[in-house]
Amino acid sequence: MDKLLIRGGQRLSGEVTISGAKNAALPELCASLLTDEPVVLHNVPRLKDVATMRTLLDHMGVKTQTIGERGGMHFHAADPLKPEAPYELVKTMRASVLALGPLLARFGHAKVSLPGGCAIGSRPVDQHIKGLTAMGADISVEHGYMVARLAPGLTRLKGARIATDMVTVTGTENFLMAAALADGETILENAAQEPEIPDLAEMLIKMGAQIEGHGSSRIRIRGVPRLHGCTHQVVADRIEAGTFLCAVAASGGDVVLRHGRIDHLEAVVEKLRDAGVTVTAVDGGLRVQSAGAASLRAQSFRTTEYPGFPTDMQAQFMALNCLAQGTAKVTETIFENRFMHVNELVRLGANIQIDGKVAVMEGVPQLSGATVMATDLRASASLVIAGLVSEGETRVDRIYHLDRGYDQMENKLRALGADIERVR
Repeated sequence: MDKLLIRGGQRLSGEVTISGAKNAALPELCASLLTDEPVVLHNVPRLKDVATMRTLLDHMGVKTQTIGERGGMHFHAADPLKPEAPYELVKTMRASVLALGPLLARFGHAKVSLPGGCAIGSRPVDQHIKGLTAMGADISVEHGYMVARLAPGLTRLKGARIATDMVTVTGTENFLMAAALADGETILENAAQEPEIPDLAEMLIKMGAQIEGHGSSRIRIRGVPRLHGCTHQVVADRIEAGTFLCAVAASGGDVVLRHGRIDHLEAVVEKLRDAGVTVTAVDGGLRVQSAGAASLRAQSFRTTEYPGFPTDMQAQFMALNCLAQGTAKVTETIFENRFMHVNELVRLGANIQIDGKVAVMEGVPQLSGATVMATDLRASASLVIAGLVSEGETRVDRIYHLDRGYDQMENKLRALGADIERVR
């Protein structure tokens, strides 16, 4: 397996371009299943999960093609297609569930493997099943697959009011796509509000969908008989931008993040500013300036749904807190197993204690390089940040997790002045 070797102590400076958002690209790839006309996406990130989703679409019979060198992709889901997502293709990726809604809406039946992904906690599909059942689907779980078909007497999904028991991003995305082709009006209550949701909605609107309220907790969709092709640019990845913000804050330096948006990261930016980091909006992006983690004040926070502090930024900010002055308390409310990176940070010299959903850390003067193991996607990023500020050499093993969510992270960091290399 590939590893990252990091020799810490380098300040970061220059510019970095933030790639398209993984969590927007994956549902938008699936949205190409909703029409038999060509769909073109730009700014698609070069990630393991995106490659897996493309392979899945190829397996179904979708004609896919790379366009240029800047993340362009062409999709043509013309009939006939095979509406099935086998376990062998999606066992490493939880986003496979996003194929269920589009396939059911367009073809009236689908067979999709239960999703895999990072081992950071339960990600139940019961909310997906509940919502699609309200729209007229019969769904059973058989031998590890969700087997879905329209209820007797229906030729299309039907509009419904869907109120999920919890805020679910992939659930909201699945219902958006399914409702776009349903018969009648669908109301989504308790909808997720992450920026990737309105980006998907804007793509569907370009395809002819009738959607209102996206970006709020209540979304209204009026189904149409068919959707057409479109061209759409994937929104910039706010979590990648937040990760680079934390990397510069910890290492010290002055970096411009092209395509970064403060309005998508307000909770993270607020905490960084409280810590003593300077974050400002500039033309076409944002700028971060820091004297380094040792000059900053530790910040407590609690993860919650957007627009609160994102769980996907918890590990990266914890790496920053390890060296900041004072004591910080971090409460994780989204996933029950999302402190697995703590033991690895402790190996580098961090002072962290865990009590259930709460981690308490006290800043230390210095971290020291060691061999550490990535346990999930965002944990990988936190270990890279910690390695950038550790004395000596840090080796991060199992970085295939990192490749699932970051587009050539080591190349971008090296261009900013980091001493980092991939060892194959």
